[in-house]
Amino acid sequence: QVQLVESGGGLVQAGGSLRLSCATSGRSFSSWTMGWFRQAPGKEREFVAAITRRSVYTYYADSMKGRFTITRDNAKNTVYLQMNSLKPEDTAVYYCAGDLTGSYYVMTSWHYWGQGTQVTVSS
Repeated sequence: QVQLVESGGGLVQAGGSLRLSCATSGRSFSSWTMGWFRQAPGKEREFVAAITRRSVYTYYADSMKGRFTITRDNAKNTVYLQMNSLKPEDTAVYYCAGDLTGSYYVMTSWHYWGQGTQVTVSS
């Protein structure tokens, strides 16, 4: 059974940084594209970033480019999201997603999801 478990969320002041982690069980992690989405209160879940299986390509939503960095460690079955220069509008539940079979920015293209970790950015 595949499980994705996010950690690293919390409360941070505007301009601060957080690093999210997503630990994945199962032997297929290294063959999957991995991604992050987020969902703010009252809004739809939106794409944040994705990374291909050998870290050759990374993709970001326009509003995160230059501030967020996605990386992965296949030896640890873990994907990370380094978030810098955080803004109050980055407040959301952040979700890890795995096993992409379509367009990376489309939720239904991802097979596995974590439970999410809350990120709150105070002004």
